[in-house]
Parts: sequence; C-alpha cells; structure tokens
Amino acid sequence: MAASSIPPLTAATSVVRKSLFLSTTTFSFPASSLSPSIKLPQKHTHRRLLLASSSSAAVPSDSKPAAKKETVYFDGGAHYGDLLANLVLGLTILWLPLTLAAVSRAFNLRYRFTNLRVTVISGLTGEDRSDFSYKVIKDVQVVPRFIGEWGDIIITLRDGTKVDLRSVPKFREIAKYCLAMADQPAVVKESGAKGF
Repeated sequence: MAASSIPPLTAATSVVRKSLFLSTTTFSFPASSLSPSIKLPQKHTHRRLLLASSSSAAVPSDSKPAAKKETVYFDGGAHYGDLLANLVLGLTILWLPLTLAAVSRAFNLRYRFTNLRVTVISGLTGEDRSDFSYKVIKDVQVVPRFIGEWGDIIITLRDGTKVDLRSVPKFREIAKYCLAMADQPAVVKESGAKGF
C-alpha cells in the first residue's frame, strides 16, 4: 500500500491558528470521532500563520503615539418595552405591521455612542453601518414614547441630514451627551409624546 500524503491523525488532534493579534486558538478533536481503521501515531500539530513573522508585526519605536482611546458611553439596541408593547398590541390585526417593525428593530438594530462618534448598525448581519462624528451634529431633538420610558432621538447634521434613532433607552441622557460632545448648548428640544 502506498504512503499517503495526508499527515496522520493523533488521539487528540490539535489545530493551532495564529490570529491577527498573534494569539493562539486550539481546537481539539476526540479520538472517538475518528475511524477505527486509522493508526494513530503519538502527536501531530498543524500550524497555520495568518500574518508574517512576529518580528515584522512589531511596532517601530519611532512611531506616533496612539490616538485618543475610544470609550463607550452606550451600546445597545431598541428598548425592550417597545417590543413588548407592540407584541401585546399585535394581537389585533390592525397593529400587526407595527409589531413586525418593532420585532425587526429589536433584532436588527444597535446603537453605539462613544466619546468619538455615533454608530448605528442595522441589517441581519450588521452589514449596514453608519458612523458620524459629534463635530457634524447641528441639533438634537427627542420624542418620548409610551410614558417616557424610551424615545426617539432625531439628530440633525450640519449638511441637513436627519438621523432618526427609534426606541432608544435612556434617550434624554444620550441626547444631552450628544450635545455635550458636540460642544453645543445642552438644551434638548423635546416634543410631546406621540404614541408607541
């Protein structure tokens, strides 16, 4: 029988991968999952390097210091009360389209407010992403929903674009934070409650 070009497997075969940050991840496979006709030598490790050598990945000492570190103020999706209220009202056929919109917001929408920017991530896999800096914010308005537990934030940018953030928890605090980061006077324009 001719020798196989495939390396033999061990009782607990490990696959080691190097990630972008040169950390190691090991995957182990139990011997019971292998075919009993395979003879198992002592040890075999398969290595795959995604980067060049670690010496080329080192940062030169004369490089510029790192930029301002980004800290997260709020990271989350739509308020759970929006989903719950719309599910209860969705029992009526009339409210069903609004219920489907609330379910879509709950599963496909995330907001992230950091000290450097506002990020809105949407879509099934998060492929739609909008980022903008606080420097481009012209105005921030809030619209409370339900009894003020959650609300909408409407951010107007300097080029006239309006960004509508729906069902945001802690919406008043987040709106004040946006204005403070944009170096605007901390006066949030609030409209009356307009429903769910």
